[in-house]
Amino acid sequence: MSTTTDVAGHRIPPIENDRMRQAAEVLLRARRERMPIAELPANLQPHNLDEAYALQDVMAEACGPIGGWKVGAPSPDATPLFSAMPYWGGYGPSGVQLVDHFRRLRGVEAEIAFCLGHDLPPREKPYSREEVADAIASAHPAIELLESAFLDPDKAARLSVIGDLQMNGGFVHGPALPDWQNVNLAEESVTVTVDGAVRFNGTASNSAGTDLLRLVTYLANEGSYRTAGLHAGDWITTGSWSGKALASLGSTVEARFSTFGVVTLRF
Repeated sequence: MSTTTDVAGHRIPPIENDRMRQAAEVLLRARRERMPIAELPANLQPHNLDEAYALQDVMAEACGPIGGWKVGAPSPDATPLFSAMPYWGGYGPSGVQLVDHFRRLRGVEAEIAFCLGHDLPPREKPYSREEVADAIASAHPAIELLESAFLDPDKAARLSVIGDLQMNGGFVHGPALPDWQNVNLAEESVTVTVDGAVRFNGTASNSAGTDLLRLVTYLANEGSYRTAGLHAGDWITTGSWSGKALASLGSTVEARFSTFGVVTLRF
């Protein structure tokens, strides 16, 4: 009977574990040296979502402590996808000037994020939406920073991009919004500017829809086999409202939500 190796909850053959660790070395080198690759070698590409997540977990382990998670979905009914957000990419409050360490793409997305106030450890009984909402200490406007080991992540294999931390490259949060549960997200709009030029303007524009608690509840329940539970202080960001915009060294970026407020950064 062949042995297996556990990688963040996945039971995969050791040879597959080795493949994903080799793939992570390639991706990490490309990010660190700011020398992007067109694609992973064919023999190192993930074959399925389990392998992509195993690759992600190796990447996250190598990039240092995890400060939170990104979760989103391509449609309101689709199964969410999620990734760790290591501190390696940089975390900061609105107005932060980000260091240029490892930055190449300088992609930005406007998002709404939550900070947890108490733990949601793994358990057999699924958490209800109400329990998840009660665990949230605050809600914030946010900018997810995007980086990639790939020269053009839109052209790279989808599973490889998922394995590359789903392009996470950092996280910036704005001030907390009191009474966030009473906001009608179907009417929430956002404008993203880079150096004063409007790059996006839209209303209810998150591809996952406006039920953001669905995403966090999924992460607390179905995602717990990878997260090992959510913890007080974790940031959970819930998908792009703006699509990807690219900035430059020296650029100032602003995401202005109609109710959730404003978050800015400077590269």
